[in-house]
Amino acid sequence: MRRQHCVTAVFTALTAVGGITRADVTIGAAEIEHDGRATPEALRAAIAVAGYEVTEVVEERRRLV
Repeated sequence: MRRQHCVTAVFTALTAVGGITRADVTIGAAEIEHDGRATPEALRAAIAVAGYEVTEVVEERRRLV
């Protein structure tokens, strides 16, 4: 992603993925918070529809004890 149009296209594509509670999309990256339903595969598929490829997924899990 190199332009604002790309950011908008990816953000819009992510709206089709169930469970996302927040998506912060910037040029070259996206940070997504979800309720557990948004799998890396679902995110990759949605972003591919927008014409882009996910090159890396880093999961940071949070849990309450």
